[in-house]
Amino acid sequence: MDKHAKASKVLSGGKGERRLSMFERDNYAQIVKERMRNSSHEVHGTEPMDNESFAEFGKSEIFTLKTSMAKIRYANTYKMEPYRKFQAHLVRNKAQHILTQRLQETKYNGVTSIFLCNSISEEILTAVKDMGFDRYKYIVTVLILQKADQAIKISSRWVWDVARDNWVSAKCETESFISLALIMACYYE
Repeated sequence: MDKHAKASKVLSGGKGERRLSMFERDNYAQIVKERMRNSSHEVHGTEPMDNESFAEFGKSEIFTLKTSMAKIRYANTYKMEPYRKFQAHLVRNKAQHILTQRLQETKYNGVTSIFLCNSISEEILTAVKDMGFDRYKYIVTVLILQKADQAIKISSRWVWDVARDNWVSAKCETESFISLALIMACYYE
């Protein structure tokens, strides 16, 4: 038994052939061919149409049928930045406009303000999504507080990427209440 046969028997555990190495010049072409063969488009879970069997088709027809029904696979772009970054000044202006438009003539009512907050936050969310900033997820919070000669402090904490994530606040004040909208844009890869 020569050295190479002993080494292959030891490396494979004595059960068969040694796995080919990419660094061996002779085996490189064979490894590439195997990988190319394994990376063809595969169709999972498709059934023949109209109860036909694939036995009636030739190899070329089966290949064209498989490739036409195959799921398209896209390559990774490895892009770490959004195509259109979040622009805080545009979002702030839009949120401010929605708040003033919806709350100009409204009086404070503790029961209906909950539904008003929900509808305003949904409207702001759809407006921000329509602006077309890609790869962002949004959180919109609207708060309506009655003016009753009291002080209030509002704070928020986030764990996020300072380079890509951002936030915006908009405020609307009337005679009976103060409204505050907080929009957070979190980058999503």
